Amino acid sequence: MGIFSVISYTVVMQTHEIGIRMGLGAQPMQALGLVMKKGMCLILAGIAIGLIASYFLTRLLASQIWGVSATDPSTFAAAASLALFVGVLACLIPAWRASRVDPLVALRYE
Repeated sequence: MGIFSVISYTVVMQTHEIGIRMGLGAQPMQALGLVMKKGMCLILAGIAIGLIASYFLTRLLASQIWGVSATDPSTFAAAASLALFVGVLACLIPAWRASRVDPLVALRYE
C-alpha cells in the first residue's frame, strides 16, 4: 500500500508534465516507463536496504525463526522476489493511469 500510494501521488503531481510530454508526441509506453522507472528505483532501494539490514541483524532473526538458518540464501531470495513482485504490481496501476492521460485534460489540470 505504501508504494502504491507514493507512486499514485507522484503521478497525480506530475499529471501536467505527463500531459505535456503526451501532447508533444510521447507514446503511452514512454509515460508508463517513466513511472515504472521511478517506482522500481524505490523498490530496489528498499529491497537492498532490507537485505543488508536483515543480514546484519541475523542474531536477532535467529531467535525468531525455526528450521532455517538465519543467513539462508534461498530465504533471502524468496523474500526479495516477493517484495519485487508486489512492488511491480503496486506500480503498474498508477503507471497504467499515467499512460492513459489525455493531454488536453492534463494541460487544463491545476
